[in-house]
Amino acid sequence: MVIFSPMKNPLRNSIALAILPQIALVIWLRQQPELVESWYSQGLYVYLSGFLRLLYGWVPFSVGDCLYAVSGFLALRYLYIHRNRVLHQPLGFLRDVAMVLSVAYFSFHLLWGFNYYRQPLSSALGLGQGYSQSELTSLTRQLIERTNRLQLRLTSDPDKMVALPYKKKEILQKTLEGYRELRATHPFLEYRRPSIKTSLFSTPLTFMGYGGYLNPFTNEAQVNGRVPLFRFPVICGHEIGHQLGYSAENETNFIGYLATAGNKDPYFQYAAAAYAAGYCLAEINRKEPETYHRLYGRFNKGVQQNFKELDDFWKAYENPLEPAFKEVFNTFLKANNQAEGIRSYSRIVALLVTYHRKHPL
Repeated sequence: MVIFSPMKNPLRNSIALAILPQIALVIWLRQQPELVESWYSQGLYVYLSGFLRLLYGWVPFSVGDCLYAVSGFLALRYLYIHRNRVLHQPLGFLRDVAMVLSVAYFSFHLLWGFNYYRQPLSSALGLGQGYSQSELTSLTRQLIERTNRLQLRLTSDPDKMVALPYKKKEILQKTLEGYRELRATHPFLEYRRPSIKTSLFSTPLTFMGYGGYLNPFTNEAQVNGRVPLFRFPVICGHEIGHQLGYSAENETNFIGYLATAGNKDPYFQYAAAAYAAGYCLAEINRKEPETYHRLYGRFNKGVQQNFKELDDFWKAYENPLEPAFKEVFNTFLKANNQAEGIRSYSRIVALLVTYHRKHPL
């Protein structure tokens, strides 16, 4: 039996141990948002992300999904071929695992992950932090009224569900138009060199309960191709928000809302208004269930049908493993400077209220 010796393969040992100073650097940068904002998010990341989108954006399928599939296959192949070594030389195996993790940890943070420690979006937009319950209720009423107006405009029947007349590829392209409109009012959200695609893993993503994700290694925005069209435009906008260097889920939710609400297409405006109203209603429901039910009843029947369509879609894919996937992602978010984990998605409400306090509907 060959015994693992730390004197062998000094390069692998060095790479494996390099994860320790990397972790120390990340811990320090968590306390330096101004430095991360100026040096990385508005500096190095702009060039790295632009290069990656230029490199992979033209490819009609997800390169990142293929890389994940190949990586998974190679990992399983390694375990099979080296199964005896794994059992009899566990230190060598653990060293190799640490080496891979060290390289992945470095690549993740260099190519995207440092954005977790940048300054908040509210600073760039000049927004306040707090809001009152009355402000939230008032905005929710306005969003409901806007949603109803757009639904009636698009269907001419308050009881008819809105059906977007586009294919998903068309929605991807129209999302870019929304970002061009957004650039006029918020130049720092300009989106260049588009790279947004339907994920090859759309079915697994659906079973996991996700609408999409950003591949940090290729900077491709991946959208779940199974999601109903009613929600698809905002998810596209959300994932592009990640490409722009915003990591917090509430912030990319809000950026997706802005890009969709500002689109000249009324179907996109409808999707955005319903999306924002839904989050506001959910927040009201946490404190005032009676108010929630009263306000929800003010939606046109056609709008309620769209919400039911979305709810039925996710219910159809519920499975025993979904909570486990959500908990893994929840832990990941908490480990990356989002203390509320998955609940941080709902923090969009604060951005909605403070933004529309400054920019009324």
